[in-house]
Amino acid sequence: MTTPDSTLELTFLTLFPEAIEEMMALSVLGRAQKKGLLKINTIQIRDHALDKHQTVDDTPCGGGAGQVMRVDVLHRAIEAAKSQKDAQLKTRTVLLDPAGRVFSQKTAIDLAQWDHLIFLCGRYEGVDARIWNYIDEVWSLGDFVITGGELAALVMADAISRMRPGILGNERSIENESHMAPLLEHHQYTRPITYDQWHVPEVLLSGHHSNIEKARREDAIARTEKYRPDLLSKPSLKTKMVLQPVYKEES
Repeated sequence: MTTPDSTLELTFLTLFPEAIEEMMALSVLGRAQKKGLLKINTIQIRDHALDKHQTVDDTPCGGGAGQVMRVDVLHRAIEAAKSQKDAQLKTRTVLLDPAGRVFSQKTAIDLAQWDHLIFLCGRYEGVDARIWNYIDEVWSLGDFVITGGELAALVMADAISRMRPGILGNERSIENESHMAPLLEHHQYTRPITYDQWHVPEVLLSGHHSNIEKARREDAIARTEKYRPDLLSKPSLKTKMVLQPVYKEES
């Protein structure tokens, strides 16, 4: 069970550690590292190749296009990541692969309960399938393919990290976000109140908190019904979106 002052460690096995380090140093996650709530480690996969050229890939058995990342090199990188940590840490090793299950908010919440996550970022045509014997979980961002696992790992790391106590400045900001319940988040607004004749819905300016919460709930249901009806388990509610901007013509 995580505590408000516990540290989440994320280790990325990658051919591009500098890209990981630069992105993870920004904004909320950068501040979390300075507070000691988040620790980022990178391991250069090439450091675990045994030849002088630091070869990490080879041609696919049976022929075919492209190159495949070698199981022996990847396994050594995984073992190095584990050996550098306290054996008492609850560790989970994650492979980013288009064949994995689709990552979701629930996945982020579940993975946030671990002390140490290792992300294996594949490249080229993929990884030797035998590496799956040394992996705990395989995840994908969706039904598409990108050039490497680094982007997917960064997205997952961001979603997971913000589920940890203390990393977000305002913990309540998570509660009503899209996908925390099986609903999308309601429309949001800020100043200026009127822009290009589009006006913030009056209920949000009323100061009547119960009316605001009711309007936000109805709006969230309606947005979900319109844009992601697959998230709703009940039949269509046909609720009107009540927090759409109001167009006001100049008088």
